[in-house]
Amino acid sequence: MIICGIKLTHDGCVALIDDHKLIFSYEYEKCKNHKRFSCIDDLDFVQEVLEQNGYSLDDVDHFIVDGWDGLDESIIKTCSGGKSVSIKAAPYREKRLSADSLKCYLGDQLILKERYFPYKSYMHSTTHVLSSYCASPFAKSKESAYILVYDGGMHPRLYYFDPANRILENCGPLFMLIGNIYSLFALHFRPYCVDGKSPSVDDLSVAGKVMAYIAKGTFREDVLKQFDIIYKQHFSPTMSFNWLFSEKMREYAEANKIPHEDILLTFHIYLEQKIISSLRNYFKRHGQKSNNFCFAGGCSLNIKWNSAIRASGLFQEIFVSPFTNDTGSAIGAACCEMYCQSENPALEWSVYSGFPIIKNKPAEGFTSRDCTIKELAKLLYETDEPVVFLHGKAELGPRALGNRSIIAPAVNNDMKERLNKIKKRENYRPVSPMCMEEYAQEIFSPGIRDPYMLFDHTLKEEWKGKIDAICHLDGTARLQTISSEDNKTVYELLREYGKMSGIPVLCNTSANYLGTGFFPDVYSATEWGQTKYVWCEGTLYEKCN
Repeated sequence: MIICGIKLTHDGCVALIDDHKLIFSYEYEKCKNHKRFSCIDDLDFVQEVLEQNGYSLDDVDHFIVDGWDGLDESIIKTCSGGKSVSIKAAPYREKRLSADSLKCYLGDQLILKERYFPYKSYMHSTTHVLSSYCASPFAKSKESAYILVYDGGMHPRLYYFDPANRILENCGPLFMLIGNIYSLFALHFRPYCVDGKSPSVDDLSVAGKVMAYIAKGTFREDVLKQFDIIYKQHFSPTMSFNWLFSEKMREYAEANKIPHEDILLTFHIYLEQKIISSLRNYFKRHGQKSNNFCFAGGCSLNIKWNSAIRASGLFQEIFVSPFTNDTGSAIGAACCEMYCQSENPALEWSVYSGFPIIKNKPAEGFTSRDCTIKELAKLLYETDEPVVFLHGKAELGPRALGNRSIIAPAVNNDMKERLNKIKKRENYRPVSPMCMEEYAQEIFSPGIRDPYMLFDHTLKEEWKGKIDAICHLDGTARLQTISSEDNKTVYELLREYGKMSGIPVLCNTSANYLGTGFFPDVYSATEWGQTKYVWCEGTLYEKCN
């Protein structure tokens, strides 16, 4: 059975599942240097990516559209063949606890190349549930699991899934602060609000910046208590409560002359504790039917929250997918249908299922020559220069995991500042380490397997001063472990560099224009021109002096 999942709204994406195997998941932002979080602006994109992978529209058994916006059927406006069209889709989430989370909404107006195709649509919250569970290790053995979906416009919603008995239970919201509160709150404080002005509430990059900036702050117990006081005093089930909550804390901070970085850090910890205590309280009231846990939605990109949940002792195993935010919604939409059509919920997938790299001509001013991985490792070791590294298929989700990365030695303490400067990022932003998996526990704590860069690690004392470029302001690191099974080419690079330097670690940050998806081709990376070297599939491109 061939199922095509389509996410039309922000983080637009098309994914194809063929007999429980993910064939591809193509995010629109990673095509032609589109802006990050782009919607699919023309349905012709669906046919284009199908044909790139040897499929036709008629090969697809089911087209599935991700739900969006509101509690009733939503209308998504896009184009087909350059003409405006409206697609009826499922709601954002369930209206009530008793609602069927797997309710399927039917449509017949999916216009692809001037042809009308029938399609189905599932709620956005449910596509998060299934994108996470079906990709998890629990799916293969049909083990039950809890799935917490904490996404931008919804409260943290807990689900219990038992595929062996065909049960998907909506356990309801844990508390009444939407996922976007993390960035909405920050917009009331410096550096995101200056002289009463802040970025647009639609600036989806703020949350990631805040997660880095809070390392400047100091945790304050008095502020922590104030959050609960304001929550209880002003609580309302309406969305406007989130803005009012933030405004009241701003007034409190100003009246008590509390540094804004302290407020932001303490709020981060407040939400972290609220997630864990709410889960614990739910299980005390209702019992706990599974020790497996999946965390999904944009909030699960918060590595510190993920690590805190893992350390809480509430669960035996926790899984967060690399496409946990809306970049995985097309996969999740297809998984909803896959599960409904089959008794097998397990998805066979690879994180490297995005667009293949286009090895076209470089921009003017670059020469090229053959370059093996061993030679590239030597270049990194001898020159201490960052290199744009382009290889194979793009990784899924927002994190560059080697195939669309800027890679650099970590031994120079100035490398983080240098990489942030060429990427035009704030100086407090971290640079991530990639490390050979077998050495990770020697260098980091806990240093356990983390191939998707989704948990917090700390650099061990004996390694401080050796690779400080990958260390964040608070001493932590967003580690990516690499095994030969994960990414053979990047693993070989780390191994060869490690032989020369004695350090099996390199810096890793995403390769892209400011505000766009990953570079799709050699030309883009060389036209950007912020590094002297670009490596792609055995060829080194070097900027002329």
